[in-house]
Amino acid sequence: MHIANRVIVTLIALILSTTPVFAHDYKAGDLEIRHPWSKAMNPGAKTGGGFMTITNHGTEPDRLIKISSDVADLIQVHEMKVDNGMMTMGEVPGGLEIAPGATVELTPGAIHVMFMSVKQPFKEGEKIKAVLTFEKAGDVEVEFKVEPANKGDDGHDMKNMKM
Repeated sequence: MHIANRVIVTLIALILSTTPVFAHDYKAGDLEIRHPWSKAMNPGAKTGGGFMTITNHGTEPDRLIKISSDVADLIQVHEMKVDNGMMTMGEVPGGLEIAPGATVELTPGAIHVMFMSVKQPFKEGEKIKAVLTFEKAGDVEVEFKVEPANKGDDGHDMKNMKM
């Protein structure tokens, strides 16, 4: 292969490694982020959830350590679980690890992104721009597609939840 062709192929590979794989999937290093989405929020609501699937195709673990966006004052990865019969929710300490060869699903009622002090409630059809920061893969710009408010409802009663 001619040296100029190798340079072009290398440049194309580098560009593709940090851009969407499909219309709503993203790749950074060994990580694949599939379909980031959020639910439409009620007027006046100040918190919203974000969901996606992250797969680590590499041989080393990586960790989601930060999420940033202009749409909320604070964004964290939260985990919901039952502790002594009480539903609890709180930040995943130290960030969310994605083990080598593993897929981690962020879903309603389990591990999820928590947008807090949201400036404007999310409306169905909008796209929420955010940056996911991974320990090894670095920053990945994504868009959370805002879907219907009832998508992914899991029947959890939130009134007894402790944060």
